[in-house]
Amino acid sequence: MELLGEVCIDILESMSDVVIVVDKNEKIVRLNILAEEMLNLKAEDYIGKKISDIIVNGQSMKIVRIKKNEDKDIEEHLSINGKHFKMSKLPITTNGIVKGYLNILKDITDYKKMSMKIHEDELYIDVLNTILDTVNEWVVVVDSKGIITMLSKRYKEFVNDMNPEGKHVTEVIENTRMHIVAQTGIKEIGDIQEIKGNKMIAMRIPIKKNGKVIGAVGKVMFKDISNFHVLGKKISNLEKEIEYYRSELGKERRAKYSIKDIIGDSAKIMVVKDLSRMVAKTDSNVLIMGESGTGKELFAHAIHNYSDRFDKPFVKLNCAAIPSDLLESELFGYEEGAFTGAKRKGNKGKFEIADGGTILLDEIGDMSFNMQAKLLRVIQEKEIERLGSSKVQKVDVRIIASTNKDLEKLIKKGEFRQDLYYRLNVMMLNVPPLRERREDIESLAKSLTNKIANKFGKYVEGISSDAMRYLVNYNWPGNVRELENVIERAINLLDTNLIIKPIHLPLRLMNDSSKSNFKENVFLKEIIEDVEKEAILRCLEKNNWNKKRSAQELGISRTILYRKIEKYNLEKL
Repeated sequence: MELLGEVCIDILESMSDVVIVVDKNEKIVRLNILAEEMLNLKAEDYIGKKISDIIVNGQSMKIVRIKKNEDKDIEEHLSINGKHFKMSKLPITTNGIVKGYLNILKDITDYKKMSMKIHEDELYIDVLNTILDTVNEWVVVVDSKGIITMLSKRYKEFVNDMNPEGKHVTEVIENTRMHIVAQTGIKEIGDIQEIKGNKMIAMRIPIKKNGKVIGAVGKVMFKDISNFHVLGKKISNLEKEIEYYRSELGKERRAKYSIKDIIGDSAKIMVVKDLSRMVAKTDSNVLIMGESGTGKELFAHAIHNYSDRFDKPFVKLNCAAIPSDLLESELFGYEEGAFTGAKRKGNKGKFEIADGGTILLDEIGDMSFNMQAKLLRVIQEKEIERLGSSKVQKVDVRIIASTNKDLEKLIKKGEFRQDLYYRLNVMMLNVPPLRERREDIESLAKSLTNKIANKFGKYVEGISSDAMRYLVNYNWPGNVRELENVIERAINLLDTNLIIKPIHLPLRLMNDSSKSNFKENVFLKEIIEDVEKEAILRCLEKNNWNKKRSAQELGISRTILYRKIEKYNLEKL
């Protein structure tokens, strides 16, 4: 018996579960070592005590019997020290008499967690199904073998199979590729799929876990391909509309250039750049003076973009390009019926469009005396009045005016208002002509070459040193604009050459006495053509591009003149 007792003890200690042996009065007879470890107690402290006296985390371990029949196992679930146990209570009998009980506590913590996770997953799937069914989506989910694990209610109704789970996707959905995506792991978006004669657009996405494809999810994006075409047409129309408005906005309200876009490091141009930065941070009106083609408009753009109004409209108006009788409606706008041909609902003027931002009045010296008085009122009162309206409207606009004329001389002639001049000339910038900053010509020429070559899609390696010497030494009466025209002409004349050479430059650049000797071989025909081109251009400019009068002065027919204009590409100059 003693040996048998030792064997029983060894069996208890070797068991992988907690074991508590009690007598028929529930008093503890023995605890195995695992019970001491997992319950965090010492056996000697509890031998002879009732099992209900075991204290774990300050609370007694109360065990309630589920079954009264002592001939059968009694089972109980406990939670001790953060672990979950299933307790089996086995009676110990001798000759049919119960002598005690063997309480075996099996650790089911991992099983409990797994059960909770399964429950959570089931709940998640139920929620997902509810969402898909509610929003009327057609969605299918398959495992890595192409077996359907989920199909939304609407999709089930369409394929006429209310119990598709467990079936291969090809058995349920016509022309499907879900099983292929689940195998390859390559997504397919925008694929046209025909089901029951209906053409649809579908997307199929692989489901991956730890880098391994475990299935795929598919969704019908458009249940009828005609809907897709309708939507595509709408999007296309919207894109065109946006592009139109963006283009119009760009023409009317955006300043394109900043100070860094103004090429040049000469002392004179740097003075104007620095002054532009200072002027930009004020809200005063600005008058920009300079010869034609010096880049006055660039400085106006730069001042706006460097000012606090940079995110507001930038509107420009060439006062010389609009007839004086139309200039007022352009500047101030008009109401419906203000004059014959007026638009319905009227039209905004440039000042209204520029409200909050900046307006550039280019060629201000060409504005009529009458309009000057109306502009002066706007500056003084900061308000405008549309043509045909008695309503006065406040505007907050900064004015930048530019001109290539000497306004003080115009004042003496009585052609420009002195009071308007002082209102505009709060801050003045004088942009130097190109001949006064020759050190900038090389960098300007290189920059313009890159710009024009990109515009025409041509490859140009650069400008030869001889050609650059001609450019630097020329007087440039047309300033930067003339330089740009010369560079454009040279690039148009490039054939197999990749470098601009003196032969590609106009003859007038080489005839200047300050030029170096002409070092390139020039054929007689090319010299004659240059002279002819210059004569035609001067005659056209003299006659304001009146071709009939120019042809008469040149002693040629209009047909020949048109041919010459086309031959020498004069329309671009």
